[in-house]
Amino acid sequence: MMGGKRKKSDNEGINADGEEDGHNNSKEDEKKKRGQQLLPSMIKNKEKRSAVHAKLKHQKKLEKHKKAKARDAAEKRALELGEEPPPKKIPHTIENTREFDETVCKPDDEELFAGNDADEFCSILKREQIPKILITTCRFNSTRGPAFISELLSVIPNAHYYKRGTYDLKNIVEYAKNKDFTSIIVVHSNRREPDAILIIGLPDGPTAHFKLSRLVLRKDIKNHGNPTSHKPELVLTNFTTRLGHRIGRLIQSLFPQDPNFHGRRVATFHNQRDFIFFRHHRYIFERKESKQGDSKGEKGRDIMEEKSSQEKVVTRLQECGPRFTLKLISLQHGTFDTKGGEYEWLHKPEMDTSRRRFFL
Repeated sequence: MMGGKRKKSDNEGINADGEEDGHNNSKEDEKKKRGQQLLPSMIKNKEKRSAVHAKLKHQKKLEKHKKAKARDAAEKRALELGEEPPPKKIPHTIENTREFDETVCKPDDEELFAGNDADEFCSILKREQIPKILITTCRFNSTRGPAFISELLSVIPNAHYYKRGTYDLKNIVEYAKNKDFTSIIVVHSNRREPDAILIIGLPDGPTAHFKLSRLVLRKDIKNHGNPTSHKPELVLTNFTTRLGHRIGRLIQSLFPQDPNFHGRRVATFHNQRDFIFFRHHRYIFERKESKQGDSKGEKGRDIMEEKSSQEKVVTRLQECGPRFTLKLISLQHGTFDTKGGEYEWLHKPEMDTSRRRFFL
């Protein structure tokens, strides 16, 4: 009959050679694989999925403990036999997988030190000129912008705030030159939040554009301290490449080179993976007495324990704020010029996925 249902034969799915069809084979193989490697993402039921996930996590933890015990036993056996223990495996991190960078500064680089004596910051870093900073904002300021600027004024000595108004940045640069300012800091805001900082060296540049993120004001820091009017100490770490060395000198030119150490105030710029983390602290050294037991024994006498007090120096830190992170976007020759300016260095999106990973 036409249109009738076709009955399944017993030999369906078998070839003329007596072998099963390949399509059915592949389906059965997939089912077996899924049965062997049952992943939590394959389970629709939430309770079963969480149970399978917990079981897999527990198995991984047991395997990790077994490997650690086997490794410790091998080291102990090697020490007992007087042999060298097996070498420890070094984990792969972003730092140790970085490719070699030829621009990393070396202590015996004569060309680098010769360039330091002729760059734009040598007069300030040699104490021939006192840094004087002008701080301003973009034309449309934010709600947290004034609070951030007031805290910057407490961090950077000899810094002065001027309202932007309707003045162009080029006019502000000319004004700052005539008033003997050494640098200009422009705080840019977007959606009522500071999101960028522009540092312009005077009179001939350079100009550095930084992206500002993770801003935490002093009032939002738990158990924060209030900074004093002393000149802070400056700590720069991990500015190892030629570009990083130049950015470090630009940051140095914002601070006086004769800190007041008795003020116990320190400003830190820590570079890690091309992000510059800023922290502002006060520190104090305290002497505490620690009691220790000394045992002395003689023949025919009992062991006597005597307590002796020793002075121990302890360092305490208190964060003053603000706390923020900078990322270099561009470094430009001369003062700020968006149209005809020449760039020493410009960040590109493909740099974030580069194997070099670090440029500062």
